[in-house]
Amino acid sequence: MYLAIDIGGTKTALAVLNNEGVISEKLRFPTDHNYAVWHKDLANNVAKLSTKEFKACGVGVPGRIDRDKGIGVAMGNLPWRNVPIQADVKRITHCPTVIDNDANLAGLSEAMLLKHKYSRVLYVTISTGIGTGFIVDQEIEPSFADSEGGQVLVEHQGKSQYWEEVASGEAVVRRYGRRAVDITDKTTWRHIAHDISLGLTDLITVVQPEVIVLGGSVGIYFDRYKEPLVEALKKYELPISPVPPVISAARPDDAVLYGCYDLAKSVYGKARS
Repeated sequence: MYLAIDIGGTKTALAVLNNEGVISEKLRFPTDHNYAVWHKDLANNVAKLSTKEFKACGVGVPGRIDRDKGIGVAMGNLPWRNVPIQADVKRITHCPTVIDNDANLAGLSEAMLLKHKYSRVLYVTISTGIGTGFIVDQEIEPSFADSEGGQVLVEHQGKSQYWEEVASGEAVVRRYGRRAVDITDKTTWRHIAHDISLGLTDLITVVQPEVIVLGGSVGIYFDRYKEPLVEALKKYELPISPVPPVISAARPDDAVLYGCYDLAKSVYGKARS
């Protein structure tokens, strides 16, 4: 069995998966802004799981990490800095542990579902902010593992701004006074699609993906803005960087958890089987 841990800005999710990647148990608890308190809460919740032994554990971290040292360097919505997440989780779970950025892991999860069709997958999560993961041949591409796609500079309303400042879920609420789930009119979604296209156009040119997968609290409503988004992307299409298919995430709610499993199994599964 494998343990997956998705550390979110407001909640932490745990899932137990078998060797085939089927979830048998799930738990959630609030993510405390005090790392020591969160660490204690994690231990208490792991103890609640009926499964007590794991082959390996994968952890999704919402920010910048030091993979060599297993450290969470800086979190997006959490005040944690330079916290030894990998070592602390390993002590709690008593199994080999690997950590990575949550957007990378969500992308890995979605890429695994598409492995028979695409080898270069760009995953974009549009939630409170914007995160990206670039997966090549079912592995997190090292050259882009620490990239912050949401920090791409785009021109908006006559000035250069970070992409997530104009196209994230937070930006949508700030501009329209409504969350994505509450927006149904086509005109508003056309404007949102335009803003999303600004950063995607740059990413398409840089990473040349074969497919783009959209997730997150805005991404999951892709069916509401698919047509204007593709239309906007096509306006800036170049022969050397054609616009790839754009699809919605297949498992948006649990993508990070499945990605934690995929990474843990790829790193430790074969060696310990």
